[in-house]
Amino acid sequence: MSDPRSMAYGFLNRMIAAPESALSGLAEAHLTADSVWDLAFPINRLAGREAVLEGFLLPLRNALAGARRRDEIFIGGENRCQPGSWVAAVTHYVGNFREPLLGIAPSDRLAFLRSGEFYRLEEGRIAEAKLILDFPDLMRQAGRFPLPRMLGTEMLFPGPASHDGVLPANRPQGAASLDLVEAMLGDLHHYDPETFQSKDQTGAEGYWHDDMLWYGPGGIGANYTWAGFAKDHRLAFLKAFPDRKGGNHFCHIGDGDYAAVSGWPSMTMTHRGDYLGVPATNKALTLRVMDFYRCAGGKIMENWVLLDYLDLFDQMGVDLIARAGEMP
Repeated sequence: MSDPRSMAYGFLNRMIAAPESALSGLAEAHLTADSVWDLAFPINRLAGREAVLEGFLLPLRNALAGARRRDEIFIGGENRCQPGSWVAAVTHYVGNFREPLLGIAPSDRLAFLRSGEFYRLEEGRIAEAKLILDFPDLMRQAGRFPLPRMLGTEMLFPGPASHDGVLPANRPQGAASLDLVEAMLGDLHHYDPETFQSKDQTGAEGYWHDDMLWYGPGGIGANYTWAGFAKDHRLAFLKAFPDRKGGNHFCHIGDGDYAAVSGWPSMTMTHRGDYLGVPATNKALTLRVMDFYRCAGGKIMENWVLLDYLDLFDQMGVDLIARAGEMP
């Protein structure tokens, strides 16, 4: 019996690299006729095969000369949130950034556009997709970063330390991996407003390994250990959005030592404090979120996080693409 993960993996890698004359045929073979793709701002929703090609794939291939996928995680499983079979990936679109992309000025240099992706499959074809592409990080690579310097470390998303994130073999372990992540998320939602700590996150009985690595998107950066995560991301985020509520997810899957969850949007919150250079607006906001986890020995070891910050800042009244375009 064919592995639907492998079929989707093969198609997505062919689609980015195939001759343009072959794209319509590939789309017809691997996308349902009414396939709907929701992508990061400013693309948003694309409905139908032609819209996916014209609104996403062709502009991306035109901007990144010689574009290829470089998958770091590619997993699949049955969705716990609602019936359906999904695959999910952390990938980079790699190429020479030679033409503008959605108004983002090119660098004429090698670029790695990171992306978090979820795909719902129907009889082996993609019926629904959600993608968060890290456009702010692409601006950083092009030398026009429209946000303050990140508190965390600016870096390329690494693959898992175990080097086994693409089509993992120990699939039955996925249920335990997802159980661990779901329990952690349930406790992470609640925190002490004075210390910003959540119960059972660290320590001998905690969810996270002492050597946890957290890889955040452009605007946040990466950090090491729980203390680094709190200092470089959590404290600033909770001070700006103290009433944030998460967990409005459309997909939870586990596969081997990996789990992935996402909400579109996942978070609702009020902008009550300064955040990344934007003074409090007191506006009600939403945030699209994707999280990918590697677990080992009953602990979470690594966490890759994609956030649609172009959409978030647009809600705050800030056009990051325009701001980047005004920079030298």
